[in-house]
Amino acid sequence: MNATTCTLSDNELILGYRSGDAKCFDVLLDRYQNKVYGYIFSVVKDKDVTDDIFQDTFFKVVYTINSGLYKDENKFIHWVMRIAHNLIVDHYRRINKMPMVPNRPDADLVDTIKIQDDNAEKEIIRKQTSQNVRKLIKMLPPEQRRVVIMRHYGKLDFKEIAERTGVSINTALGRMRYAIINLRRLAKENEMTIEL
Repeated sequence: MNATTCTLSDNELILGYRSGDAKCFDVLLDRYQNKVYGYIFSVVKDKDVTDDIFQDTFFKVVYTINSGLYKDENKFIHWVMRIAHNLIVDHYRRINKMPMVPNRPDADLVDTIKIQDDNAEKEIIRKQTSQNVRKLIKMLPPEQRRVVIMRHYGKLDFKEIAERTGVSINTALGRMRYAIINLRRLAKENEMTIEL
């Protein structure tokens, strides 16, 4: 990465990236990752959740730019932050759908037991899903499998994965994206239930 690339505007970097220069995306990521990550963490206060939302944010950024849907309005970081914010809102909506065990003396014991039974069933399903995912990961191409393992089991961020595998951050993100697509396809072909 040369010094000239680092001085380009966001829009020039986006155009460069769309023209095939992956280093331009690396500059954008370096420029804004601390701000985006810091914002997400300040709201959710959980590193794992922050990592997931941060990853999903840049998946959407890459997808939107690659598909030609990004509108050049000189507000790149505002757009990225809006994506992150919407993903945080989605995260909290999912959490609020989960049933809570009542903590009141007048609570119906039968309802409480049913919720606990539901939770036990969900735990069994979670374990089965985890086993299914591990089986499917073994079926991925080696470079995709490596990124998935480093990300989800090694808890590495994409910058660390890129450094360890000797590729750009964009390539690491792309491999993860294709891994998820392939895992969904393999799950369907093998009639396995997974959530990605």
